[in-house]
Amino acid sequence: MLTIQVILLCIIVFTVALSIGLSIRMRRELDPGKRGLYNSRLNISMGIMLISIAVSQLFFFNDSNLRRVFGTVCLLLGLFNLFAGIRNHGIYTRLLEQPKKQHQP
Repeated sequence: MLTIQVILLCIIVFTVALSIGLSIRMRRELDPGKRGLYNSRLNISMGIMLISIAVSQLFFFNDSNLRRVFGTVCLLLGLFNLFAGIRNHGIYTRLLEQPKKQHQP
C-alpha cells in the first residue's frame, strides 16, 4: 500500500513539473499549430495528475464526505482533460502533418 502511494506521489510530482514546462513552452510558441499541440499535451499531463490525486484521495486516506466529493471532482476533471487532450493531440498532429504531405510530389 505504501509503495502505491509513493508511486502516485511520483506521478503527481512528475506531471506537475511536466505541466509547468509545457505551459511555458506553449505560451512562448508563435505557431498556432504547435501551440495547440503543446496545449493538448498540457491537458493530457494535467488529466493524469488530477486522476492520480483523485485516486490518492479516494483510496488512501481516512474516508470523509469532503474527501469523496473532492476526489470525485478531481476524477471527473482529470478524465475530461485526458479525453480532450488526446482528442486535440490527434487533431493538431494531423494538422501539422498536412502541409508536409501537400508539398511532396
